[in-house]
Amino acid sequence: MRKMSPHTNLHSLYPPSPPCSCKVCTYFCTRPGWWLVDEARMAMDAGYAGRMMLELSQNHSVGVLSPAFKGNEGYFSLQVYSSNGCTFFTHGLCEIFGQTFQPIECRFCHHDRLGYGMKCHQEIARDWNSGKGRRLVRRWLQLQNLQPPQQFVLGT
Repeated sequence: MRKMSPHTNLHSLYPPSPPCSCKVCTYFCTRPGWWLVDEARMAMDAGYAGRMMLELSQNHSVGVLSPAFKGNEGYFSLQVYSSNGCTFFTHGLCEIFGQTFQPIECRFCHHDRLGYGMKCHQEIARDWNSGKGRRLVRRWLQLQNLQPPQQFVLGT
């Protein structure tokens, strides 16, 4: 029997929601959703590395690439920009909606799914806390000419 990849499994656990532009759903866009590692790689390959930001765990040991806050593109996530919303959310619409690299968290969130987001968020964090996650972060840091925090384990 063929074993499902972790991504296939996460995509089945957190399937896309129907499109919606209600106040609740568009409010989710004030905080960019997280990509799975492979989705972020696809977005980088599509030329969007400069519109990403790097979010770090509290102890700086794990990094997650996500769509940037507007004004925070291509850098470490900074709280000062957090109220600006997602770089891809313009004129009330998501520029990358429906793309294969649209963040899983963005595809899943919906007003009918309130309360389910934290579990999805934690699963995505586990995906980034891996060798392939660290390698992609290292690649992104190099593309942005940034140095990793001292505590960050880059992996090989």
